[in-house]
Amino acid sequence: MNTNRFICGDAVVSMRKFPAESVDLIIADPPYNLGKDYGNNLDLKARREYEEFTKTWLAEAVRLLKPSGTIYVFMGVRFISRLFLMMEEEFNLVFNGWITWHYTQGMGRKVGFSPRHEDILYFTKSEVFVFNLDDVRIPQKYYRKRNNMTGANPGDVWQFSHVHYCSAERESHPTQKPEALIERMIRASSNEGDLTLDPFVGSGTTCRVAEALRRKWVGIDLNPKYVEMSERRIREKSTLFDSVDPRVARTPRDLPKEEQADEVENRPAQPALPQGF
Repeated sequence: MNTNRFICGDAVVSMRKFPAESVDLIIADPPYNLGKDYGNNLDLKARREYEEFTKTWLAEAVRLLKPSGTIYVFMGVRFISRLFLMMEEEFNLVFNGWITWHYTQGMGRKVGFSPRHEDILYFTKSEVFVFNLDDVRIPQKYYRKRNNMTGANPGDVWQFSHVHYCSAERESHPTQKPEALIERMIRASSNEGDLTLDPFVGSGTTCRVAEALRRKWVGIDLNPKYVEMSERRIREKSTLFDSVDPRVARTPRDLPKEEQADEVENRPAQPALPQGF
């Protein structure tokens, strides 16, 4: 199977050409059926039609996952509960987490509460799967002898800022995801050399991060302009991702004075990228 490439085409049609049980990690950010304009297609289907679309691409995703494989799926609030039941009951995947991505800025409402999160469903194909906790730990909130002071599990509420429209990293795509958000998924759920698939690659973030972390990757998108955008982003090198979990900068409270200086001095600003990226 050819890897480290983008495919311009329909996700289902493209995935049907891949061999079964060939992918270690799938990160999918499908259209939420909210009427967004994706250039050459409009994200607006009748509910039953959208359900069938979801079942069709999910069936191919499950077929492609290795027995030890993992899938993360982004979804909006209007369909997330139905998607959960689909994945657990219809596709018999193993539920591992319902992640909340919290962001601090967005459109404001005058009536009702302003939305400040998106949901990510985290499932595996079996009870045997990759989870590299040490690669995604964050500093403990408190110093306690019983705590693992190499870092805490980041939990299932993740705060990463949007890639703001005024940011230099912002691309001409309506749902661009921050790189550090994808980084956590890839570090936690795959190893170097593993294959990551993004069937709705959009602005190319998943593949860009996978390349930086020395994973193999394949990205699919229906819009040729987004494929061109993704190919350009792969060619661009960077030393840092475009966002960071603010908790990585904290110093544990109650830290003994003799350890405070060492902790601050030795803490990286964020996990280092491989040399040459």
